[in-house]
Amino acid sequence: MIKNYPLILLFCIGFQVSNAQIAFADRATALGMTHSAGTTFLGNGITFFDYNNDGWDDVTMCSETGTALKFFKNVNGTFVEEVLITPAITYNTKQVNWVDIDNDGDKDLFVTSDTDGNRLFENTGSMTLVDITTTAGIPTGNLYTYGASWGDYNNDGFLDVYISNRDEVGFSTPNYLYRNNGDHTFTDVSTTVGLNTDAHSSFCSAFFDMDNDGDQDLFVANDRNIYPNFLYKNNGDGTFTDISASSGAGIYMDAMSATIGDYNHDGWMDIYITNTFEGNIFLRNNGNETFQDVATSTGTEFNAIGWGSLFFDAENDMDLDIYVSGKLDGNPSLIPYAFYENHNDGTFSEPSPTGFESDNSSSYANATGDFNNDGLFDIVVSNDFDDNMFLWENQTTTTNNYLKIKLEGTVSNRDGIGSVIEIGIGANKQYRYTLCGEGYLSQNSSNEIFGLGSHTMVDYIKVTWLSGIVDYFYNVNANQLFNITEGNGTLSILNYPKSGLKIYPNPAENMLNIKSPERINSVEIFNSLGQNIGDFDYDQNELKLNVSHLKPGTYFFKIESRNITHTHKIIIN
Repeated sequence: MIKNYPLILLFCIGFQVSNAQIAFADRATALGMTHSAGTTFLGNGITFFDYNNDGWDDVTMCSETGTALKFFKNVNGTFVEEVLITPAITYNTKQVNWVDIDNDGDKDLFVTSDTDGNRLFENTGSMTLVDITTTAGIPTGNLYTYGASWGDYNNDGFLDVYISNRDEVGFSTPNYLYRNNGDHTFTDVSTTVGLNTDAHSSFCSAFFDMDNDGDQDLFVANDRNIYPNFLYKNNGDGTFTDISASSGAGIYMDAMSATIGDYNHDGWMDIYITNTFEGNIFLRNNGNETFQDVATSTGTEFNAIGWGSLFFDAENDMDLDIYVSGKLDGNPSLIPYAFYENHNDGTFSEPSPTGFESDNSSSYANATGDFNNDGLFDIVVSNDFDDNMFLWENQTTTTNNYLKIKLEGTVSNRDGIGSVIEIGIGANKQYRYTLCGEGYLSQNSSNEIFGLGSHTMVDYIKVTWLSGIVDYFYNVNANQLFNITEGNGTLSILNYPKSGLKIYPNPAENMLNIKSPERINSVEIFNSLGQNIGDFDYDQNELKLNVSHLKPGTYFFKIESRNITHTHKIIIN
């Protein structure tokens, strides 16, 4: 049954926020976390991620040689160290990613190293981690890997991984893209998809949709000022085109961290990149496959040795602020951190006091999460030498409201990576893009927190998944965790942006609607075993298919229009 939804007129409502005194306090030791990275070269990674799916953001830290990975389980807002890998990894590690590689609902673990091999552990249930590196096809030799970023570049529903390598010995190790085959194995497709396979001393990368065409493009941050950063446009057919130079993103610099967010509410994802003394780069997305550096005009240059960086709304005032970790390098005149408050007019400032003033450490990786579930983002930081890690609890005094959103994919990857979340309050819109592995050796919480100011209700939530499904929810109350499962919106539409093809609803019960700007020639239906259970010829632009006779389950609809074929997974309830 097709429901008609009335047009909702959105009247202009200004940003309504209360005054807030931004305040952070380091609570790591008090809450049970004691760990220093030691004297590891260029620091170690950190995650602020709920690895056991209990609703509380946990903390995982990489370690130097001779020390095992640190797993700090969050127990109702305090932390208890636990052992998850036996035998322990005791060589130097750089980054950890919690990621569902097989869409079974639990989090698997990927660990990178610059001194030994990377490791992939499958979570077989109840946090039992089994090393499947060799059988998965991941090289066990040293690739000098720093960062790893996960995304679904070919939109097959399984998360692929791009690893950034920084070879300090022979400067001959390239980066690699490994395609997830969906059977716990991975294939190196770096050359066949059109990526540069020369060595470029890369620290990190990020999969994101820079042109809003529904697939994931790739940005790579390169160090040493001898190679430009790379921006690869996803062509939508499993290949990439290098548009680094034409886009303005191919800047020569000492790029350390690349952070993705929409700071100016225009619906286009921007890139903040940390650097050395020449200053950080802030690439505003112009919406036409070009970028412009606005670091100077926004007041976010830093001009020190910058490492990890974050976009987050510190005081829930409806805009994204920026936090940067810095390295002192024995020089007291250098800056250990920066917090830039967004004024929602294209400029930022550095308020004081914030509580960060007590930071006198050399810091590298950082990540955001909400350890006490109060709707305010907190920050964890990995420090150098013998300085204990930071857990910056957000103690900001504010009456501003929030909405926390967590995604679960059904047709897309289970983690919902690569989704765009849009919320609207009157004429005001905010956008978030979901990532897995970004910034310098970090992983943020899977929950997205939207600051709502003084507003107590969100007019609508729109989630655009990589599958093409678009879910809408209306009139959502503030100050809650809102769980969204793909295809379960008040209104769900399947949309292929490049072709104009729309399929909805998904999941379906009785009727499935298919609309195309080109005339549809045929539709084939396959069950989960790959058996053809229906083959129909058409010559029209719109179809209403009766699917009530299909048993509940997963089906694949192969839709042919002219010389273009789309195959999509449809859930029948």
